[in-house]
Amino acid sequence: MPTVDTRAGDLVYDELGTGNPLLLLHNAGHSRRDWDAVRPALAEQYRTIAVDLPAHGDSPAPMPGWRPSAATVADLLEDVVDGLELGPATFIGSSLGGFSAARLAIRRPAAVRALVLVDNGGFGSYHLGARLFCRVMGTPALLRLLYAGFARFYMRARTDYDRQVLQRAQRLARHPELTRVIAGIWRSFPSPEHNLEPLAGAITAPTLVVWGSRDRVIPPSAGRRAAELIPGAQYVELDAAHLPFVNDPVSFLASVLPFLHTAAATSPGQAEHA
Repeated sequence: MPTVDTRAGDLVYDELGTGNPLLLLHNAGHSRRDWDAVRPALAEQYRTIAVDLPAHGDSPAPMPGWRPSAATVADLLEDVVDGLELGPATFIGSSLGGFSAARLAIRRPAAVRALVLVDNGGFGSYHLGARLFCRVMGTPALLRLLYAGFARFYMRARTDYDRQVLQRAQRLARHPELTRVIAGIWRSFPSPEHNLEPLAGAITAPTLVVWGSRDRVIPPSAGRRAAELIPGAQYVELDAAHLPFVNDPVSFLASVLPFLHTAAATSPGQAEHA
């Protein structure tokens, strides 16, 4: 498997398809395999690149000294973009992956051709109950105890593919190093570094916000709020839970592919990079 060097160590990635680069960014506790149901259709038109986060999927544990958080994971996306020398790219990010992509669009607008943000956090503050839950999930021993049930809660699996993704997530969370990484990410969610709301107006890339109407973790109201904050963003809601591209890949592609086609035709600078 090819790897890319980052400040957390090597991350495993793979590629499928040719064309303009499209990075697929998974959620905490998951892996690049989450995109399997939609990736072949995307790869018909794009050079899709899917990366495993530290200790996730096939990526090794992070280097000693790297402290996991939502912000430090977002840092790694900058390293991936630089290491692969991508130039302007499109990003589809799920949950934590969406936060990372949105932050990249704020910090490095020239690197982002278009954004698809899927049931992501990072556009608002946390109320007391949410902060307490993040503290619980940020404790490795409690995370190991609760994660299997929590994954069932947010996945709301309806199909065999749903259940495969759920089983992988539940297995991944049993590994001590991965548990440490996920717990660190959860602890960081209520921090100011995870709130992009004051900076959302700086996102200039064409943006589609996709949300599951049955998301029990981050409600659709958060998705609508994110779309309001990002200039010109479109919003679509699907009959799905926290991972719409897993719950309903057909509807997800029906929403995302036309947006990507339009974004490629209208984004500044597309002709010279096509």
